[in-house]
Amino acid sequence: MSSPRRRIETDVMKLLMSDYEVTLVNDNMQEFYVRFYGPSDTPFAGGIWKVHVELPDQYPYKSPSIGFMNKIFHPNIDELSGSVCLDVINQTWSPMFDMINIFEVFLPQLLRYPNPTDPLNGEAAAMLMREAAGYELKVKEYVSRFATKEAAEHSTDEGSSDDEMSSVESFSDDDDAPGLEL
Repeated sequence: MSSPRRRIETDVMKLLMSDYEVTLVNDNMQEFYVRFYGPSDTPFAGGIWKVHVELPDQYPYKSPSIGFMNKIFHPNIDELSGSVCLDVINQTWSPMFDMINIFEVFLPQLLRYPNPTDPLNGEAAAMLMREAAGYELKVKEYVSRFATKEAAEHSTDEGSSDDEMSSVESFSDDDDAPGLEL
């Protein structure tokens, strides 16, 4: 059986050689960004997100940490930090999966089939359950405001701390939070 280090290298190389735009952080194969496009048959269609990925030392036996760097309105994704609900990742994760699975299967499925009963974003969950049409409109509004190519490119401060999956400052120039002190 191959070592976790070798598996990390193999999976990241497959991702680098794929059609995904991947940016390593400090040439480290355990931390990188991937440009992710919203699935075409969802309200997330047309959206472009910068997704932060951290692979634990125990990868693939332990699931990766996934976080959206630019804002997304979804019940299972924390709006402020961009963190994807760990329960969702851990329930579906298996060492048989690789990083390509995350971007071709896992994230598109998460966006297509949100789970409002296990929310990180209570507002999104409540809106999805009570007013699906309103939820879809709000998702599309977030896509047009925060999931553009420009937003994805400017959505991070490369010097952010390890436990911070999203940079709040990247959205401070928007006027949706007047008077918010950082």
